[in-house]
Amino acid sequence: MRKLLLLTTVILVGLVFIARLFYLQVYGGYEYDIFEDTAIKKEFTYPKRGYVYDRNGKLLVANQPSYDVMVIPREVEPMTPEDLTEFCNLLKITKEEYNKKLERAKNYSPRLPSPFVPQLSKSDYAVLQEKMRKYAGFYIQKRSLRSYQTTIGANVLGDIGEVNRSIIEKQPYYKLGDLIGKQGVEQSYEEILRGTKGIKFIQKDRFNKSIGPFKEGRFDTLPVPGKDITITIDSDLQAYGELLMQHKRGGIVAIEPNSGEILAMVTGPSYNPNILVGRNRSKNYTKLHYDSIAKPLFDRGLLAQYPPGSPFKVINALIGLQEGVVDEHDTFSCRMGYYYGSRRLTGCHHHRSPVDMNMGIAQSCNAYFVNVYRRIIDKYKDAGDGMNIWANHAKSFGLGDFLNNDLSVGRPGRIPNGDYYDRAYGDNRWGSTYNVSNAIGQGEVEATPIQLANMAAAIGNRGYYYTPHIIKNIEGDTIPSNFTTPKYTSIDRKHFEPVIEGMFDVYNDGTAKSLRVEGIEICGKTGTAENFAIVNGKKTQLTDHSIFVAFAPKDNPKIAIAVFVENGYWGSRFAGRMASLMIEKYIKGSITRTDLENWILTHSLEDEYAKPISDEPFKINGETTLQVIDNYAIKLEDQETLKQ
Repeated sequence: MRKLLLLTTVILVGLVFIARLFYLQVYGGYEYDIFEDTAIKKEFTYPKRGYVYDRNGKLLVANQPSYDVMVIPREVEPMTPEDLTEFCNLLKITKEEYNKKLERAKNYSPRLPSPFVPQLSKSDYAVLQEKMRKYAGFYIQKRSLRSYQTTIGANVLGDIGEVNRSIIEKQPYYKLGDLIGKQGVEQSYEEILRGTKGIKFIQKDRFNKSIGPFKEGRFDTLPVPGKDITITIDSDLQAYGELLMQHKRGGIVAIEPNSGEILAMVTGPSYNPNILVGRNRSKNYTKLHYDSIAKPLFDRGLLAQYPPGSPFKVINALIGLQEGVVDEHDTFSCRMGYYYGSRRLTGCHHHRSPVDMNMGIAQSCNAYFVNVYRRIIDKYKDAGDGMNIWANHAKSFGLGDFLNNDLSVGRPGRIPNGDYYDRAYGDNRWGSTYNVSNAIGQGEVEATPIQLANMAAAIGNRGYYYTPHIIKNIEGDTIPSNFTTPKYTSIDRKHFEPVIEGMFDVYNDGTAKSLRVEGIEICGKTGTAENFAIVNGKKTQLTDHSIFVAFAPKDNPKIAIAVFVENGYWGSRFAGRMASLMIEKYIKGSITRTDLENWILTHSLEDEYAKPISDEPFKINGETTLQVIDNYAIKLEDQETLKQ
């Protein structure tokens, strides 16, 4: 019995070992082991990154060859002082830098390759290539860098830079030294543009020398090139917008209403995208990042949340019509502002009175739109319910929320609802008089330039819009259906005509009559957003912002546009001129209003940005109001600060 037990135990143990060996040999496979095997060297082959073209087929972004010196620390052999000096001279680094780079590579991995000196030029590569055999543990890896065929659209195109550890942990595809899209379309369409890396497995002998392809190259793969893409930007219009925005801060967004394609997306100040290519990328990026005055990396067209000012009045007109609290013939008096009892809640400029909807839009009457706004909110017994109805109508135009577009950055803006004011004042303890600034695009309302351009497109389309997007075509693929499906507002189509007539009369006999362009029927709305900062606990008036939204032609519009110029005084002064010029440039291809163009190109706002507002910084919600103007309007949440 004991002999049988011993025999059985030996057989069972043997079977366990056989089963385990069979699993490791058959099911473990080379696909897992090959990447763990230190006797096999892995060499990646990088694909050609996809090209980027504008809507007219003009090449914007191509590739140029680049060469990285890679290092495998465990294979590095000690050099003679002469060889080390020669190697450092070839790489244009000091011996101290050599030691630091080698130590950094060891900390990453002693056995895996990592970049030692990236992005050598062709001339440096040619000299170094002949001598690489002398430096064990180092080799040269070829890859592509971007070559920008333009000097415009840095915020649109973006750039590529090295991945960090955080990206590598989240996306195992990338290895140390790999490049990834950092901003703009390079980031949004990274997976399409990058392609797929190829890999070669090299067998090494016991002396750690390469002896040829592993398994005759059976597991090697070829790189798959990235796909070319065509973006919606008109590079000529983009360049013209950047020219107009020189020496100013702000954003311009132009959209094709019948498709949602973004024609131009200008932010000012901007920079030449070519400075973020090559070995100086890190140094140049740091300079841009820490420029606290110009903030060139801050895309104002997508990220800046401004009070929309008077352009928002047309939304209140449409909501008033939809809710049936006003029609285009109703009139209200204006005594240089809106009065609640003996108290003036908002001022207004001089114009005829009484005012109907057409004149209210054309002359931008504050009193008219406060009356309309109050009727909307007060239609409902509970102010919170009225506020929610109002907010839902406004949000149907893409305001107060992310537009679900394909841009790399964005902010939602803000459309306050009943809950917002309940939290501020308490349930049932407030009414429409508490927030009449919303009637004229001030108060708690905020919007980004792209949202205002989309709003103009929806009005021009008489009640619908397409999600603004930057992609027009992907090589061998289709664009997402989200961008080709119309989104409808909550306003009936019939209500748009009187509002559009009012916007048309802004150019005929209103606040933009001096900005007309012969042969183009433009519908627009000027805006002046009050601009304050809180300095040492006090509300301090700064130079107002200039805003303009428009679309043209009046029927079947080809372009909708929003222009925002920080500290640009009033709507028609800077933003209105720039909008008319951009519209004419796109529709006609040339400029006849050279008087407007010359004025814009010879007027700078740089002095406004350098104007000191305080010797002491003052913090609002943890953010500092700097000595440069930082565009704080007084919001509801700041009122407690003001009381103190």
